[in-house]
Amino acid sequence: MKWVTRAHVHVDRVACPWLISRFVDSEAEFLFVAPGMVRGVAEEQDAVPYDVPGVELGHANGLCSFVSIMRKYSLKDPGLQLLADVVNAADTGRLDAHPLAAGLEAIAQGYSLLHPDDHENLASQFALYDALYAYCRMRAAASPAT
Repeated sequence: MKWVTRAHVHVDRVACPWLISRFVDSEAEFLFVAPGMVRGVAEEQDAVPYDVPGVELGHANGLCSFVSIMRKYSLKDPGLQLLADVVNAADTGRLDAHPLAAGLEAIAQGYSLLHPDDHENLASQFALYDALYAYCRMRAAASPAT
C-alpha cells in the first residue's frame, strides 16, 4: 500500500513510516510531497495520507500522528506505548514531557542535516527507531504493572 505525507521529514514523519512498516504494512511505499499536494496525491495514487491536518492519521487532541496510527491499528504493545510517549513529546514540542524527547528532537534535526533526501533519512533513522523500541520494550518489561 502507498502512504503519503509532507516532504522534509522530521520526528513524526520518520516515526510513522517506521511504525507502519514494522507493525502495519511490511510492503509500505512512502511518498513525500509538498504540503498542499498530499490530499491530491493520496487520491491519485490511492495512498493513505498521514501527518497532515484534517486526516484520520494526523494530530488529534494534542497527540501526534504516531499515536493516531497506534490507535487506528490497535497497537497495544507496552514498548510501543512508551515509544509513543517519547515521539509525542518530541513532535509536539513538549520536550519536558519525557526525558528522552529532547534527545530524539536533536537527533532528528541532525539526521535532517545529514540526509536532506526523505528516503535516505528514513533508511538511516529506522535503525535508530529499532534501537529505541528495543530500549522501550526493556523499560516497559521492567516496569511494574499498574
